[in-house]
Amino acid sequence: MQFKQIDEACYYFEAAVNVGYIHKDGKGFLIDAGLEAAAAKKVVKQLDSQNLPLTHLIITHAHADHFGGAHHLKEKREVKVWAPRLEAAIIENPVLEPIYLFQGTNPLKEFRNKFLEGPAVQVDGIVEEGRFNLDGVLFTIHSLPGHSYNQIGIEHNGVLFAADSYFGVEQLKKHKIPYIVDVAQTMDSLEKLKTLSINGSVPGHGNYEEDLERTIQENLDCHKNIVDSLERFFLQNGAPSFEESFQFLCREYDVQIGHASSFLLFRTAIGAYIAYLVEQGKARLDVKDYKLVIQSI
Repeated sequence: MQFKQIDEACYYFEAAVNVGYIHKDGKGFLIDAGLEAAAAKKVVKQLDSQNLPLTHLIITHAHADHFGGAHHLKEKREVKVWAPRLEAAIIENPVLEPIYLFQGTNPLKEFRNKFLEGPAVQVDGIVEEGRFNLDGVLFTIHSLPGHSYNQIGIEHNGVLFAADSYFGVEQLKKHKIPYIVDVAQTMDSLEKLKTLSINGSVPGHGNYEEDLERTIQENLDCHKNIVDSLERFFLQNGAPSFEESFQFLCREYDVQIGHASSFLLFRTAIGAYIAYLVEQGKARLDVKDYKLVIQSI
């Protein structure tokens, strides 16, 4: 985990899951907290070594890899925790993530792991979109849903901490089918990023960049290509079942699924692409022989 300075106020901890940091007016704001206590301890150690304060934690969205370390920070440093609505409810009741991934069924023990369910954390305040004054320090909060239901990005001093509204190019190539819950919102958030007047951006996964144009376009192309692949599959195969569609897309993109938790994540993402085609009027859902099938329109 490398601690990198962007400008006089903005920094980030470069890791598999990036953690942002803003130092302003004697206060220290973390943007997300990493997967677990071990990541949070590394952050605290680095800040302490440079005599930098830690007073607040803003969580961009309620995925365990972004808030798993928050419980440790709250317990050991008594930081104030802020998050957007709905995401805050999941952070305070993190079993909701394995519940929704397991289609509402009470989740099996194997799904209640650190990757799908972080430790519960009490949220002290709600972050709202727009200009946001947090204990005297001004931020611009951008609504960037799609990867998660009410995900936000935090802008300060011309630097955007963009969470998982987009992924670095290497991360896109690694995962092949990105985790999202809504295609239209994801695309809208990407288009929104193109309109922002910022000096640079830190994604949740990837490197800080000053020029986002190529990376944003790679993300847009990735989603469009997946949608196009599914649409062709529906046209060529009559009324495939959800399971057949899932198998097709995973094979088409050579996705490796090694465990059940990963299966749930990919199933949710692929469900989002199927739902998008239905919402666009290009497919419809039906039930045949006790199977959910997708018919091309």
